[in-house]
Amino acid sequence: MASNAPCRTETLAWERSGHTAVVLDNVLFVWGGYVSVADREVFLPNDEIWLYDLESGLWERFDMSGEIPPSMSGTCGCILNEHMYIFGGCGDDGQTNEHYLVNLHDGRYFWKKIRHHSGLLPSPRDKLSCWVYKGRIIYFGGYGHKLLSEIDNPRTFIVDEASWGQAPAPRAAHASATISSKGYVCGGRKMETRTSDIHCLDLDTWTWSEIIPTTTVPLGRSWHTLTAVSDNSFFLFGGLSMDCRPMSDGWWFDLKTKVWTEMKHLGMDKPRLWHTACLGRDSDVIVFGGSHDYIILVDSGHCNDILVFQTHPYSLVRLCEDFIASHTIFQTQLTCLPPKIRLVVEKRTTFFEPKRNSQKVFRTMK
Repeated sequence: MASNAPCRTETLAWERSGHTAVVLDNVLFVWGGYVSVADREVFLPNDEIWLYDLESGLWERFDMSGEIPPSMSGTCGCILNEHMYIFGGCGDDGQTNEHYLVNLHDGRYFWKKIRHHSGLLPSPRDKLSCWVYKGRIIYFGGYGHKLLSEIDNPRTFIVDEASWGQAPAPRAAHASATISSKGYVCGGRKMETRTSDIHCLDLDTWTWSEIIPTTTVPLGRSWHTLTAVSDNSFFLFGGLSMDCRPMSDGWWFDLKTKVWTEMKHLGMDKPRLWHTACLGRDSDVIVFGGSHDYIILVDSGHCNDILVFQTHPYSLVRLCEDFIASHTIFQTQLTCLPPKIRLVVEKRTTFFEPKRNSQKVFRTMK
């Protein structure tokens, strides 16, 4: 009997940069991006989605159907009501301003193209960011199309005049995060420089403000990530420096004290740029993919490993689960556990298998 369920395979996700990633129910969903093959940029298949179980460390690939978006990189993706939305991106035909969504909960992975009936579409762009607030998606920045007559004018950008306050300078390849009713943007490429400045947009009043740190700030960068890890703090990781050096430093920013603190971790030998970072269980930051080389010059070095950054102390339950799962001496006693707990520990046991952990996952802590 024929089945309408998407085909799935268990394997390891391909290396990639400029992809989209979101987390739902302890699963990392990855779509799109590109990789280099024989000195040529190749966009990855648009009719597949990769799922990484954050508990077991297992990858699965599923086929997708419906109104499938073009193969692209630099797309802006987010999750809202168990759907992944993507906007913009750059494909073989250049930048786009098309909007798509896919339900991640029903297991069908059926794309739908969003057709807007009112208002003005944002201009085509890639390397942008977004905030999700009160059922809305707010997009910011990015690189966009220019007319031939505008090529010699690098200051040509579309500016939203509907917001108040001192808006940040136009930029792309920046990072953003949402905390409560505020949208934050950090760093990125501005003209011929890269920065680490922080700007805040009040998503209720549409008022911009700049946050001035009270301590030493991270080096200016682009193609980095910024992840909200609490009600008043962010975690910044990686990126490309002003001198085109891939970076592996991690920084913690406290919104109350306006203090940047460098977070020493075990992954200092794993630089990343144009990667993704998602919030996982217990405020873990899940970094996937990206490049460890300057992709504009080298166009190689794309990654497919997972970096897990522990940003907060684990609960006693989490510590016990991981301790039991990572020590084989307890494996014969798992049947004594209640079914629900046993299932969790069994998945964590799979995660801690030495071969899988060494090939796919790099865990790092404060």
